[in-house]
Amino acid sequence: MIIIPAIDLKDGHCVRLKQGEMSSATVFSEDPGAMAEKWKSLGAKRLHLVDLNGAIAGKPKNHAAIKAILDTLDDDIPVELGGGIRDMATIEAYLDDGIHWVILGTAAVKNPGFLHEACDAFPGHIMVGLDAKDGKVAVDGWSKLTGHDVIDLAKRFQDYGVEAVIYTDIGRDGMMNGVNIDATVKLAQALSVQVIASGGITNLEDVKSLCAVESEGITGAITGRAIYEGSLGRGLRRAGRPAKPAGRGPAGPPARRADRRAARFPR
Repeated sequence: MIIIPAIDLKDGHCVRLKQGEMSSATVFSEDPGAMAEKWKSLGAKRLHLVDLNGAIAGKPKNHAAIKAILDTLDDDIPVELGGGIRDMATIEAYLDDGIHWVILGTAAVKNPGFLHEACDAFPGHIMVGLDAKDGKVAVDGWSKLTGHDVIDLAKRFQDYGVEAVIYTDIGRDGMMNGVNIDATVKLAQALSVQVIASGGITNLEDVKSLCAVESEGITGAITGRAIYEGSLGRGLRRAGRPAKPAGRGPAGPPARRADRRAARFPR
């Protein structure tokens, strides 16, 4: 089980939301690069970034903050990013900048063909983020609920070749009231790709609960408010050892930016 600190970006600042509501944003830092360095120093093996403004606008909006994070980390640990990614050019630009995994959410739900194309063009670098409430998928920065069942959609996207499914329970996210273990396990059991849990982690007990079902295919847990407010304590270093799932997701050190580009576009 790998513990993945989240940095949610709004107006260039590191924030946390409650249940995806932009109006509920709490600013935790005005220096995203420094925050990334902090989590790395505490033992993080990967970072999860979300461009919140981009998710609403449908295009990247926090490029300066993202660049600051990547420049600070200098490829020491891999970074995954979602929010506002709606075309192939944006995916390519982010991968060239140093992002290791691009997360497609709303774009994948609204335009599955785009997700399929992205998986074919950038194998191993595309994850899908499925944000759900009561089993139904939400889009547009969680502002709209669809009629799509999260498991049915995840199985369809798995067949496209996604690297992982990041599952966020909107009802738990930012509320500090525990992980929806049952729903996460049910999703993981239906899939063969790895599932990364997100939303609701409060303390080390929640992490231990996820570790107990890791064998079902839950290989990571994204945490935000719990580490910013300190309720997870020093558990990041103790529980956040890097996972190397057998055939169910990314493992090993990130390739350097130039190496990744050369692999995608050989001369």
